[in-house]
Amino acid sequence: MKPQFVYAQIEDLPRIVEIYNQTIPTRIATADLELVSVKSRKPWFETFDPTSRPLWNIKLDGNLVGFIGLEEFYGRPAYKKTSEVCIYIDQNFRGQKLGQAALDFIAGQLKSLDIDTLLAFVFGHNIPSQNLFMKNGFKTWGHLPEVALMDGVRRDLDILGKRYY
Repeated sequence: MKPQFVYAQIEDLPRIVEIYNQTIPTRIATADLELVSVKSRKPWFETFDPTSRPLWNIKLDGNLVGFIGLEEFYGRPAYKKTSEVCIYIDQNFRGQKLGQAALDFIAGQLKSLDIDTLLAFVFGHNIPSQNLFMKNGFKTWGHLPEVALMDGVRRDLDILGKRYY
């Protein structure tokens, strides 16, 4: 089944938060250490704009099974053409190539959004995400050793990047 990508609406936020919260206990995809609330994620949601920095739902058979977003990078005008990409997939739908489909979809949207550089901030121990981005031509542009402390374990963060021009 082919996924559909539709702009996220505020009424989708509870499901988006549910998917995001699934990753927190794994300590593999986010530096949040405790579950977040819908209320606390509302300001984050409101930073997305369909005309410049969209957030899309990933849907299978009408069900929201993940999301992909393009976020501002560093908030300064000179970085206008650069965006940070985030992808989160419901734990019951991982391993079904939805991350690949999401990256393929995003690549087709960048020109109309006037974005030519994508960054992904990925923990060094997040092998599935590392592999996904590397397979898609992302390179390590930065390595931040042991910058995250999760449950007494120091973790590396890699900045992966790709240019689309």
